Amino acid sequence: MWTLMDSPVGELRIIEQGGAITSIEFQPFGDVDGRPRVERDDDCPVLVEAVRQLRAYFARDLKEFDLPLAPAGTAFQERVWEQLRGIGYGETSSYGQIAGRLGLTGHGARAVGLANGRNPIPIVIPCHRVVGANGSLTGYAGGLERKQTLLELEQDALF
Repeated sequence: MWTLMDSPVGELRIIEQGGAITSIEFQPFGDVDGRPRVERDDDCPVLVEAVRQLRAYFARDLKEFDLPLAPAGTAFQERVWEQLRGIGYGETSSYGQIAGRLGLTGHGARAVGLANGRNPIPIVIPCHRVVGANGSLTGYAGGLERKQTLLELEQDALF
């Protein structure tokens, strides 16, 4: 099932399967034919709760999500995504720092960046909180403008 919601970073499509959120997509949505593969259900309890929590987040009233999540990825990607969940609201971490926490050397930061870019549940799994080693905004699957908006939203809420 899926639903749509408006947000400060554009329309979001939230997808659930088996009682857990599996994807949050930015517009334009990725389907080849422009249509979702399953039915829309704006009354699905998991989706209703996801929309409620996302609205609270964008209103600066929620700092930690409490949703059932089921991101699909490789074992390595899932390890990276778990690290992302440990980056607190209003904080950032670099690709290299995450690589270090995972015990990676060499091109570890690059591997973390690739896994970060495959995160299927942005915002809730906060891949926008990962920045370059010098603090610069680097790639974001949703676009750098969205990344900046999300980071600014969290910074503004702290002050």
